[in-house]
Amino acid sequence: MTDSRSAFIAKARGAIEDRQLQEALDLATGRFLTLRRNAFRSLPDPEGLRERARAIKQRTIRELDRHLERLATEIQRAGGRIHFAADGRECVDIILRLAKERGVRSVVKSKSMASEEIHLNPALEGAGITVVETDLGEWIIQLAKETPSHIIAPAIHKTARQVAELFSAAVKQELPPDPEALTAAARQELRQKFFRADMGISGANFAVAETGTIVIVTNEGNGRLVTTLPRIHVAIMGMEKVIPSLRDLMVFLQLLARSATGQKMSVYTSLIRGPRRPGETDGPEEVHLVIMDNGRSRQVGGPLEESLNCLRCGACLNVCPVYKKVGGHTYDSTYPGPIGIILTSFLGHEPKNLSGASTLCGACLEVCPVNIDIPRMLLDLRHEAEQWRELPRGERWSFRAAGLILRSPALYRLAARLGRIFQRPFLHDGYLDRLPGPGAGWTRFRDLPPVAARPFHARWKELERES
Repeated sequence: MTDSRSAFIAKARGAIEDRQLQEALDLATGRFLTLRRNAFRSLPDPEGLRERARAIKQRTIRELDRHLERLATEIQRAGGRIHFAADGRECVDIILRLAKERGVRSVVKSKSMASEEIHLNPALEGAGITVVETDLGEWIIQLAKETPSHIIAPAIHKTARQVAELFSAAVKQELPPDPEALTAAARQELRQKFFRADMGISGANFAVAETGTIVIVTNEGNGRLVTTLPRIHVAIMGMEKVIPSLRDLMVFLQLLARSATGQKMSVYTSLIRGPRRPGETDGPEEVHLVIMDNGRSRQVGGPLEESLNCLRCGACLNVCPVYKKVGGHTYDSTYPGPIGIILTSFLGHEPKNLSGASTLCGACLEVCPVNIDIPRMLLDLRHEAEQWRELPRGERWSFRAAGLILRSPALYRLAARLGRIFQRPFLHDGYLDRLPGPGAGWTRFRDLPPVAARPFHARWKELERES
């Protein structure tokens, strides 16, 4: 675990010095936050809606087996086929088997974080299958041979000029760094891919148990082409994405787009229920839903259970002061940012604890559409890391000393007195601007306020006497 911490710190330093990345992150995250704020103002009771969504999720997770069983029944009743995967490897094997049995040679994909989680593309390509990402951001990332750096905006770190270079090489003609021209070129290049593909693979934002409906929320028409034109549609879904009813879906649709992109509603909301029926002119011949566990069920009833409520809106990334400075690739995991730290700790085969990569400011909780207490879970992970000696020795001792002092009023007051004495050589213009030893990192880029000359408890006693 200390290796992952060291790698994070090294990458973070490089990201902070990358002016181009800093400009892209500031622009994109700032825009998302402004749009989100404005979109939530149109709701009559946004806090009530968030609490309602949270309650639905919590009830569903507690009865996850029952809802998944009903979902499977309804999917099959509608003519679809259901598959359960215990982990990412089994999920990949299921899709590879389906492709092999049906002679699939080309696949088009809609945006799917679940497929990124299990590294599906390399597995398909290793089996000789051509894979094309058709979401604009994902296609950019695929051409660049990179991984997504944001949950909803995978190419958030790319400038228009960089995208133009990638697209120019792909279409073999010089393109200007103009968003409209680049989008038009991508549309023309990708259109034939849809018609030639044997299989379309998508994620699933939700799956409605009472009707067996797969719900996909997008802002590009590629999602509908992926799920309609190829003869086989495979949807991959983490098991926590199931919700009980269409009535519940209406709650989440009001929150998801507002939190993710600041829209009242996404451009496309596709409700898919089974394959093409007799007399219908479009739609796939087969629809498969792969429901994946991959560490999720182990969290039910545990301290990280709340993380299963996540809608993958990315709002916590946009507001996180750490993510906004270091970007997504620094985390070296499928899911970056505050919620990504938690998800990464239990998903897949190589979990890692990056709980220290957070200021615990609470901004992520404030913007979460389902009020997930991310700071509390990050603290749980820090405690776990300390217990299992995953932290450096000096850091472990510091936390233990702090815990001892904060539990004892007498020790706390003594520490405050000593702090007021020992801070004097480092005080300049009323601030601590350079601390020695382990404290140097805290003052390398900022000044800290000093220990107060008069502690709060003394001021409080004076106020009591005055009143």
